[in-house]
Amino acid sequence: MTSKVRQHVKPGSTQLIPMGNRQHDGCSIRLGHSVNSARKWRLAFFLVGFFMEAMVRAEDADLLLTNGNVYTVTEKQPKAEAVAVKTNRIVFVGSNDDAKKIHAAKIVDLRGRTVVPGFTDSHCHIFGIGEREMRLNLEGTNSREHFLAMVKERVDKTGPGKWITGRGWIETFWKPPQFPTRQDLDKIAPKNPVFLTRADGHASIANSAALKIARIDKNTPDPFGGQILKKNGDPNGMLLDNARDLVARNIPKPTEGEREEALLRGIDREVKLGWCEIQNAGSHKEDVDLIRKAFETGKIKIRFVNAVYGPGEDAQNFLREGPTMNAFDDHFTQRTIKVMFDGALGSRGAALLKPYSDAPETSGFLTQKTDDLRPMFEAALRRGIQVETHALGDRANRLILDLYEQAFKAVPPDERKIREPRWRVEHAQIVDPADIPRFAKLGVIPSMQPSHAISDLFFAPARLGMDRLVGAYAWQSFIKSGCIIAGGSDAPVERGEPMIEFYAAVARKSVKGESGEGWHPEQAVSREDALKMFTLWPAYAAFEENDKGSIEVGKLADFTILSQDIMKIPETEILETRNEMTVIGGEIIYSR
Repeated sequence: MTSKVRQHVKPGSTQLIPMGNRQHDGCSIRLGHSVNSARKWRLAFFLVGFFMEAMVRAEDADLLLTNGNVYTVTEKQPKAEAVAVKTNRIVFVGSNDDAKKIHAAKIVDLRGRTVVPGFTDSHCHIFGIGEREMRLNLEGTNSREHFLAMVKERVDKTGPGKWITGRGWIETFWKPPQFPTRQDLDKIAPKNPVFLTRADGHASIANSAALKIARIDKNTPDPFGGQILKKNGDPNGMLLDNARDLVARNIPKPTEGEREEALLRGIDREVKLGWCEIQNAGSHKEDVDLIRKAFETGKIKIRFVNAVYGPGEDAQNFLREGPTMNAFDDHFTQRTIKVMFDGALGSRGAALLKPYSDAPETSGFLTQKTDDLRPMFEAALRRGIQVETHALGDRANRLILDLYEQAFKAVPPDERKIREPRWRVEHAQIVDPADIPRFAKLGVIPSMQPSHAISDLFFAPARLGMDRLVGAYAWQSFIKSGCIIAGGSDAPVERGEPMIEFYAAVARKSVKGESGEGWHPEQAVSREDALKMFTLWPAYAAFEENDKGSIEVGKLADFTILSQDIMKIPETEILETRNEMTVIGGEIIYSR
């Protein structure tokens, strides 16, 4: 009945220990507590299970799922056929025969469909997901001509002088694979300012009208952490990372009603896909206010773990006010600061130790000054605030590990509100092999999105060269070093579909089954570990392993019910699997 995670002891040796102890670090779970402590936790879990099962025998259950193919993600009872829920927690996990003793207000015959613990997207941008549905969606534009045709269609429907914004284009599959230019847009939109963001969210193309409004010309210097791309000294319209703000701040802000619509549209899509919890990778104060309001009015039922952007005023206020834990009946937690530390690989903003192979004049750049991070990190440790940092390139990953380590030394465990803080690195895409063991040693959790590998690896060899691909999207290397991986999607950068993420993790091939030189198939993970990446391990990364991540008595009743057995079907059929039902807290939120 106890939840367990991998205990890294030495190469080739593992040990399993209860996860109830909150003093575990974030990656390598070290032997730090006594046998008596372990026995106490086992006894506690036994008593919870005993009383829950006694309650379900004595009282009716609210919901009973039968005839299921249930993967519990537990060691003691890995498979089951039936699950019962009372109020919002699991009170029974077992066989169909034993389930016949239970009287339930609602019984659902699953007819052999597969049940897994409720999927968690450990890294997404929920407002961006909704906005993608509301604005010009440029996903799937497979050529420059297709891209321009979609923009022109929107221009023809828009009055002169009004902004045209959108997101989702990516040039890596165009022929030739080159960024668009302002001149391309000027031909089809001479009377409208245009600002279109690349799929990764780290680069945008602006036309001449938009650049004029922002007063960007050949004399405009690059801002810190950003770049204005130029040709023959003149801006060509491409803006990287912090340079994007020069134009973006001139675009009329969406109304509160539009922002709320984006939030609710995004959540509706997540629930239909089978996500039971999202870990939202960054919000400003106005976003947090909207999220809380939506919970207060009963418009949100998904579980929501939120991060606040830092450094800055929002983060300082958050540090003063402290975290919000399990609000709205265990549906909303905010205990994390999100830092953006470098750019993206596709737009060559990821900070590398050596220059880009296909652009030797640049090695990317950092988007934050390290001196601004040190005091915030130390304050976070003292106040029990988790930190997660976007780091893609090997230089950014090395430097953020250095900064984390310095903070851990400056604020020793006995001075922290949480001794083992479970800090995270978001993406950890390109990591020098020498730095991979440092994650486990420091207790830092890599939060990774498998779909990045199966899209980026079409262009990553050109950006990085073959040698650096050894440490690229290195899931198996992280796991073997003693880490857990919190799996996510990074939507709307990627599609945000759990079956694409699961498939990418186990197949490490494109959705068309393609592979190639430098894809390192040995970095694919087992289906058991892939399932943990989206259930048990995200729960641990959010300090939620006692309540979520596995199907066992006493935990919250969150389930994702799938049309096929993803643990056994051929890899290609994983992508054809659909979410049939989303259950959160014992309530059927969505049914296909």
